Amino acid sequence: MFPWQQIDTVLLDMDGTLLDLHFDNCIWQQLVPQTLSLQRQISLTQAQGQVEAAYQKVAGTLDWYCLDYWQQTLGLDIMALHYRLIERIQMRQDSMPFLLALKQAGKKRLLLTNAHPDNLALKLEHTGLESQLDGQLSSHTSGYAKERPEFWQFAIDHFDLVPERCLFIDDSPSILAAAKAAGIGFQLGINNPDSQKPHQVITDFPAIHDYQVLLQDLLISHSS
Repeated sequence: MFPWQQIDTVLLDMDGTLLDLHFDNCIWQQLVPQTLSLQRQISLTQAQGQVEAAYQKVAGTLDWYCLDYWQQTLGLDIMALHYRLIERIQMRQDSMPFLLALKQAGKKRLLLTNAHPDNLALKLEHTGLESQLDGQLSSHTSGYAKERPEFWQFAIDHFDLVPERCLFIDDSPSILAAAKAAGIGFQLGINNPDSQKPHQVITDFPAIHDYQVLLQDLLISHSS
């Protein structure tokens, strides 16, 4: 699928790409409106409507991913809600074999996430993911979400990347497009970010549902 000899660095999203997005969907689509319904003494339907309107207002911006913003906007202790469902934070089953294969093939593995630093720290600690990474960057450090070109310039400078020799993997087509526009050489989509939901269709980029399909070519390219 990819000319691995032309790729030095693999840039990896976290939620939905290395981790199962089911945890985040449970938080933001279920637990947040349920908690808001109880706190404001309104129906669950009303709470869901209020939350959805608030989400749409900042979709695609850094605020959308900012736990501090949501704590202030909704009046909820967002990190406390994360800890209530902490056991649902899970690695995708195919992530660790892929990360190990990348290391064996001599590829640098960098995490680029829109996750808030508190959210990132919780997930790294709970999963042990950090042990299989060569670096990580939260978009909050740059001041721009991954949807923005400014984030990509920050990341390129921060890690001293050669963009055309990077592969970026993400479950969001709009973020894949932003990476391509920024000069990142290769993009790969994830069709099944949430293990409990149907696969999504990604049409503008190559996409997979299991990293196992990449391993043979990756390891062959390393040995050749």
